[in-house]
Amino acid sequence: MTSRRRRWLSAGTLAAAAFLATQLAGAPAAQAEPQLAARILYYNASGAAEFVSAVNQGAANWNASVTNVQLRPVPAGGRANITVVADNGWPRAQVTSLGNGRIWMGRQAVQQGHYPPRIAAHEFGHILGLPDRRTGLCTDLMSGSSAPATCRNDRPNAAEAREVNALFAGSLVSTATAATFTWEF
Repeated sequence: MTSRRRRWLSAGTLAAAAFLATQLAGAPAAQAEPQLAARILYYNASGAAEFVSAVNQGAANWNASVTNVQLRPVPAGGRANITVVADNGWPRAQVTSLGNGRIWMGRQAVQQGHYPPRIAAHEFGHILGLPDRRTGLCTDLMSGSSAPATCRNDRPNAAEAREVNALFAGSLVSTATAATFTWEF
C-alpha cells in the first residue's frame, strides 16, 4: 500500500470515528419505561359533617404512601368516585368497584375513642381494594377496630401501600368485588 493511500484511509477512519463520536455523545441514554400517570380518584366529603378534616387527612396519608393512585377532593361541578357521609352508626365502606364507593364516618366508633383520621384512612383503604385484616396491630391500618381504641396510626404500612400500588399499576386497573366493610367486628 502506498503511503498516500494509507494516509487517505487513516484520514477516512479518523473522520468516521469523529462523526460517530459526535453522534454518540449527543445520543440520549436508554430511556426507562415511561411513567404512567397516577389514577386520580375524586371524593366528595361535603356530607362528612365534623369529619371533613379527618377525611382530608386520611386521603393525604394515602397520597403520601402510594404512587399509582391519588385521592383528591372533587372539583366544583365534577363527579366523585367516592362519597363520604357522617352518621351515628359504625364506620363502614361500600365498594361498588375498585376506586368507587361510599364511606360512612360513623360516630359510634369515635364515641368509643377511635381516632377519626385512622377511621377515614382505613375506610379509604377498602375503596382502594384492601380487605379488613383483624390483626389487632396498631401498625396495620387495615386492622381497623381490632387495634386498641387508643391507636393513632392513620397511615398505611409498607405492605398495604404496595398492595394498593399493585392494584392500580399499569394501564388497566384491576377489578374489585362489590362489598360492604364495617369498622366493628
